[in-house]
Amino acid sequence: FFFLMIRRPPRSTQSRSSAASDVYKRQLIHKVLVANRGEIACRIIRTAKRMGVRTVSVYSDIDRYSKHVELADEAYHIGPSPSSQSYLNSNKILEVAHDTKSKALHPGFGFLSENAEFADQCDREKIIFIGPPSSAIRSMGSKSESKNIMIKANVPVVPGYHGENQDKEFLLEQARKIGYPVLIKAVSGGGGKGMKIVHNDGEFFDQLESAKRESLKSFRDDRVLVEKFIQKPRHIEIQVFGDKFQNYVYLFERDCSIQRRHQKVIEEAPSNISPELRQKIGQSAIDAARAVNYYNAGTVEFIFDTETNEYYFMEMNTRLQVEHPVTEMITKQDLVEWQLLVASGYKLPLRQEDLKIYGHAVEARVYSENPYNNFLPCTGPISFLRDPQQQEGYVRLETGVREKDQISIYYDPMISKLITCLLYTSDAADDLLCVDLGGRRIIKKKK
Repeated sequence: FFFLMIRRPPRSTQSRSSAASDVYKRQLIHKVLVANRGEIACRIIRTAKRMGVRTVSVYSDIDRYSKHVELADEAYHIGPSPSSQSYLNSNKILEVAHDTKSKALHPGFGFLSENAEFADQCDREKIIFIGPPSSAIRSMGSKSESKNIMIKANVPVVPGYHGENQDKEFLLEQARKIGYPVLIKAVSGGGGKGMKIVHNDGEFFDQLESAKRESLKSFRDDRVLVEKFIQKPRHIEIQVFGDKFQNYVYLFERDCSIQRRHQKVIEEAPSNISPELRQKIGQSAIDAARAVNYYNAGTVEFIFDTETNEYYFMEMNTRLQVEHPVTEMITKQDLVEWQLLVASGYKLPLRQEDLKIYGHAVEARVYSENPYNNFLPCTGPISFLRDPQQQEGYVRLETGVREKDQISIYYDPMISKLITCLLYTSDAADDLLCVDLGGRRIIKKKK
């Protein structure tokens, strides 16, 4: 079992966004379609219901009896189990939105959440896309274009080549100018795909071809860029929010340095950077958002060089992040509520000076994997499940599964997230509350 020691933080008077109340000055979206599944769909539905917004779920064949279907006010079938025929079927999803008179659509994360064409399609069909403008999604979806935009906005970027020339001899020359080791990255990449570390000239062409093949297979685009490889990095990301009135705030940082196969596993907020650096990197994140006329929730990811204390822009995720609950725990804000408010035409609920850090939060992602088979995804029925006891503000579980549910082959193996919060002080070893992450016990029957 994994044990996390926490100390209860003081209760804050800002337990919810200050804009949240039973009566809103401006009319809220009255009904929202949640174009997702699993734990994120359940999490969005929970906040929408608290705000009095009706919810519509969509589901594939295999998700017919899933938790997110049960929680929503209405639920509609959209196709077979493969995501390409259901959760990525934009025409069918929008057909359901029209049939149910849903005013808005929340894409969650994954699936259609960062699809600029889908955001455009929503706009054409007069459905509010709860996210940023399609122009921002498009600009930030290209690693090379986004870095060029950041350079113009005076946001630090990793030294490297981000241009269009893909000639292999030219790229080799750029690698020599940058200085080894270098990182070859897919222009349209994500999740570690199309990413290769090169230590010398002898490795370069083989790794270049490997990165291009992987990029073409994953993203239908074999273009790459070449950057300096930071050898002792930390992954620091900033939660930003904007409204349609050009107001921006940052809700502090998350440290997502604990990763496996370039995928985040443990996230925490805040990191241990200094208050001065926190303000500086937060302002850089706002500059990044402002450069693309961003609004709604976004995350600006930076790589932090622990040897020089310098930070560099990596990418901007134009959606709500998987790890957003740790930010909610330390700020006592509901980011989905903020999303719904901004989409309804409200200004941001708080100004920068109103935002404070309350404690320290850690999130552990729970995956359905087989530890005896190289942690590959594991499928089958959940025969036994016991969730840990939740305590508001201290222990939180985001999940999309119940006992007897099926873990299928069709979707991501992450099935839930456990988040805990503590008082971040020098004497945090005193008076500790011990939370056993093993309390979330999941046993699946062998096939």
